[in-house]
Amino acid sequence: MTPAELSRTVLHAVRRAVDDGELRVAELPERVLVAPPGPGGCGDYATNVALKLARPAGQPAARVAEILRPYLLRSHSIGDVVVTGPGFINIGLARTGTDALVREILRRGSRYGHSDALSGQTVRLRPVREVRAVVHAEALKRILESQGAVVHLDGDGPGTVVRPVPAPPDPFRLGPDAGRWALLYPASHDRPRIDDGHLAQRESNPLFRVRYAHARSRALLRNAADLHQEPEPGPVDDAQALGQVLADHPRVLAAAAAHHAPDRLARQLVAVADAVLPLYPAVLPLGEEKPSAAHRARLALADAAGAVLAGGLSLLGIDAPDHL
Repeated sequence: MTPAELSRTVLHAVRRAVDDGELRVAELPERVLVAPPGPGGCGDYATNVALKLARPAGQPAARVAEILRPYLLRSHSIGDVVVTGPGFINIGLARTGTDALVREILRRGSRYGHSDALSGQTVRLRPVREVRAVVHAEALKRILESQGAVVHLDGDGPGTVVRPVPAPPDPFRLGPDAGRWALLYPASHDRPRIDDGHLAQRESNPLFRVRYAHARSRALLRNAADLHQEPEPGPVDDAQALGQVLADHPRVLAAAAAHHAPDRLARQLVAVADAVLPLYPAVLPLGEEKPSAAHRARLALADAAGAVLAGGLSLLGIDAPDHL
């Protein structure tokens, strides 16, 4: 479930509570904001809708939240609802099988995780005059736009100042892709490392693992086509870790936007790559093995992971080659 879909689910719960007479408000909100939980929160997302409705309903926000809780739990996409603080509603999403998740990812392609959660918001980013700040601001612009915000990059005037720890001299001697990765992968308060390790074609290099995982997924699809084998989502044994990290992608992307932290997206891509790489040896039939539904399901899962990796790299401004 994307943040936009969850927002509509919460709004539907409010409407049902009003229709049933459990909640009395004269005017319903047009939209509901959901975001990653703040300090003291839990679950995948949180909303302050109960605090917004408390005064119109003439009840404490915590009571409004408790009224809405059973209505939210009726959704098959919601696994848990916890009320914290003065009335924040914390929502844990239900974990579905990998086949439903893969179908959703393949339907949305590289835009999986994009939402309109920030629709109507305008953000002005003011990077200081330093290369890492400019690269951060450009990545943040794409990440925020993926969540529906309108973003302006302004060198002067009002706005959010983008001021990460400055980069060492000449980060782009590594090339445009490795240079951007070197500046974005560390948290903004950490000093980036500019060395040839970002160019190494080995497992110790996170960027290589991410791009290699994407390129392998595309190669598997090409090889499968030669075998007249098409991806078909279905159950996949021993793919729980990969399914979990793919299901978390919309939440991580929303958190990267909310906290202005492109490093969260970069680390998410590494997690996807590390989870999908062990799957690849079993995707295609070996030797005299006959193609089966299990092979087609693993191929679809590999295809979905490749789409997530491509979309995430694009948001960071980094190329995702089909051949590596």
